[in-house]
Amino acid sequence: MRIGLPRELKDGEHRVALTPEEVRALAAAGHAVIFEPGAGAGAGFADDAYREAGAADGDPWQCDLVVKVKELQRAEYSRPRAGATVFAFQHFAPEPELLEAALASGATFVAYETVGEADGSLPLLAPMSAIAGRLAIQAGAWWLQKPNGGSGVLLCALEGVAPGRVAIVGAGHAGASALALAHAIGARASVFARSERRLAPLRARYPAMEFHAGTERLEEALRGADLVIGAVRAPAQRSPRLISRAMLRAMRPGSVLVDIGIDQGGIAETSRPTSHRAPTYVEEGVVHYCVPNMPAACPASASRALARALLPFVLEWTSGHLSPALASGIQVRAGHVVHEALARATGRRWHQR
Repeated sequence: MRIGLPRELKDGEHRVALTPEEVRALAAAGHAVIFEPGAGAGAGFADDAYREAGAADGDPWQCDLVVKVKELQRAEYSRPRAGATVFAFQHFAPEPELLEAALASGATFVAYETVGEADGSLPLLAPMSAIAGRLAIQAGAWWLQKPNGGSGVLLCALEGVAPGRVAIVGAGHAGASALALAHAIGARASVFARSERRLAPLRARYPAMEFHAGTERLEEALRGADLVIGAVRAPAQRSPRLISRAMLRAMRPGSVLVDIGIDQGGIAETSRPTSHRAPTYVEEGVVHYCVPNMPAACPASASRALARALLPFVLEWTSGHLSPALASGIQVRAGHVVHEALARATGRRWHQR
């Protein structure tokens, strides 16, 4: 099969979906990889490394399978061919125009964020969520600094001074990773999840932290928080709006909100997408960091993590024998929405696969 690897166009996106290591494995399996020059440059992978691994320069959009990181950008709306397949993070639910472009193309779109195992795990989303969770603490600590518009609170522990308080909404990979780093630097954290099932292992590992099943005490936690991290994921759907403008207004001026799930719409009424170039804005006195591709800040590490997780699914797709996990990632096919949750979230007719 001919597999295309384009250069990412999203603002601040330096990741690449396949490193030379994965290209070498695909070539060994008999596949032809066509890459766009510069595709891996932002992550530290030179064009010559791809050529040495067996890839060839060319137009990746002419291939049977296009493997990329982020959803189509406007300049790419016309690139997918009818009958071809595009692997990427798709995020169709909050972007009607993007979904329209995908449907009009006649191509098949497989979303990394809904490739799911029977146990509920999301193997392609998980490594990026883990990176985003860690970055959320780092970004929050940076924007809390007074010269950056924050309140001037130091998150980490300091002898004789109370550490900063973090409210983490969501206890999946992103939330758990944020909690791990908050614990490591000595910050105090309150974690909110929909059910006790997510919280039980975290309670055992971090007994000094606070945990809440449900959001009844979320408003109270926000009033005392220096940093709020939105880490709720609803794959193929819009993120639930759990934080109202009034709740943010009650927070201390200079507090920070990092909304990891902004690529699915975000969890706060005041959240809107930003970029690595212009990552923040202030609303209701709260610094909002709402970058939809946070892991792109660490493209060398993120690309390796994503490509390693992705390779088995690319090989599986080329075999033509799809597992339920990979089949669950198919969201659009030949002009139809074939993912039930996406159809429900967008008011589209659901065409069963």
